[in-house]
Amino acid sequence: MFDKILIANRGESACRVGATCRRLGLPAATVHSSAERAALHVRLIGESIEIGGPAASQSYLDGEAIIAAARAVGAEAIHPGIGFLSEDAGFARAVEAAGLVFIGPTPETLERFADKRAAKAEAREAGIPTLDGGADGSAEVAEVAAIVRGQELPVLLKAAAGGGGRGLRIVTTLDDLEQEIESAIREANGAFGRGDLMVERYLDQARHIEVQIAGDGSGRVIHLFERECSLQRRYQKVVEEAPAPDLEPGMRQAITAAACALGERAAYRGVGTVEFLVAGFDWYFLEVNPRLQVEHPVTEMICGLDLVREMIRVASGAPLGFTQDEIRFHGHAIECRINAEHPETFMPSPGRVGDYHAPGGLGVRVDSGLYSGYSVPPHYDSMIAKLIAHGTNRNECLMRLRRALGEYVIDGLNTTIPLHQRLVEVADFVNGDYDIHWLEHFVEEERRRRKE
Repeated sequence: MFDKILIANRGESACRVGATCRRLGLPAATVHSSAERAALHVRLIGESIEIGGPAASQSYLDGEAIIAAARAVGAEAIHPGIGFLSEDAGFARAVEAAGLVFIGPTPETLERFADKRAAKAEAREAGIPTLDGGADGSAEVAEVAAIVRGQELPVLLKAAAGGGGRGLRIVTTLDDLEQEIESAIREANGAFGRGDLMVERYLDQARHIEVQIAGDGSGRVIHLFERECSLQRRYQKVVEEAPAPDLEPGMRQAITAAACALGERAAYRGVGTVEFLVAGFDWYFLEVNPRLQVEHPVTEMICGLDLVREMIRVASGAPLGFTQDEIRFHGHAIECRINAEHPETFMPSPGRVGDYHAPGGLGVRVDSGLYSGYSVPPHYDSMIAKLIAHGTNRNECLMRLRRALGEYVIDGLNTTIPLHQRLVEVADFVNGDYDIHWLEHFVEEERRRRKE
C-alpha cells in the first residue's frame, strides 16, 4: 500500500475516495480551486492545495498543477476520482513520468478505449456484437453526409472521442442534414478538442446496460455483474440500478463474459465499465468507460465491496482481493443523482445551502459534498449528491428509496429531488418497464400537462 495519495477531484467524488482512505488508514491530501476553499472535501480530507481559479480549466483540469501538488504534499500516487482527468491518457502518462502512480488504468489502456471507433473495432475482433456502421469517421461535413446517405435511416451521429451526450445527433431525415452535422462537429470540438464523427445504426427502443469489471493488470479480469442505466435525459444518466430488472440470465452471462474478454485483451488494470445496448433478445457493444463511474455505489451495495479500495490495492501492485467465484450479488440497489437544478425546467440552481438533512437508516447511503451553509458554485457539473437505497429485493429497495427521498432536506436551492419522488411512483418505473427514451417522454408529457 502507498504511504500517501493525492485525491485530484472535488465534491462528492473526492469525499468518496477520502472515505476509503480513512477506512484503510491511508494518509491522503486533496486539491481545490479558489472557489472551494470551504468545500466539504477540503474539510474532511484535511490537507489541501489550492491549484487555481474557479473554472475547471484553471484548476481541476490543470495536470501540471495537480502533479506539483502531489509532490508538495509528499504523495506517492494520484487518484483522479470521477470525471475531470480520470480518462486522460496524457495526464496518466505525465503522472508516471513524474515518478508517481496513476490510480487507474494504464495510459495505454486509456488511449486504447478513448476512440470509440478503435474500441468498436476491438470489440468486433473479439467476436462481440456491434451495431452496423461506425467503422468510418470524419470531421468533414461532406464526408459525414455521404456516409449518412449511404445508410438506412435512422442513424446516430456520435463523437468518436467523446461521451456524455456531446456531439450526439439522431438523424431521421435528410432535411437540414449538413446543419445537424456541423452542429455535432462544433459541439464535439468544443467538448473534446476533436470533431470527427462516426455514423452508426440507431436503435429506437433499447436499454443501456453496463458491466462493471475489475482487473489486476496481468490479464486477469472479473466482472461484478451489470447495472441498468436507461433512465437518461439528454444522454445524461439520472437513475441507475443493479442488477438490471428482468434481465434474462442467459443474456447476463453473455454480456458479462464479453466484458471480461474485452478487459482481458487489454490486460485491464483497476475498475471500469463495458457498456451495451440491449434490444429484445439482441445486444450490442456500445463503449468502454475506463474509470470509476458515478453509479458505482449500486454495485458496491449489492456485492458488498469497496471498488475504490480495489483500485488503490491494484495500483500499489497487489492482486485483486477476490476471485470471480467469490462474487455474488445480494438484493437490489437504486441510485438517484441529485442535481442542483429546477426539477421541471432543469435550469441550473447554484446557491447557498440552508437547512440540510441527509436521510439514513437501514439500506440507505448518501454520497455528497454538501453541508448547511455551503455555497454550491456555478462552475462545475450540477450533480451535488447521490442517494442510494438497497433492499433484499427491488420492492423493498423502492420502499426505502421513497422514504429516503421524502426525508432528504436541501433548502436554499432547487434540486431534482421532486423529480425523483415523482418517478418512483410511476407504474412503468415501479415495474422496471422502461428504455433509454422513456424519461424524455415522461418529462415532455409532464411539460405538456403543465401547459394545459
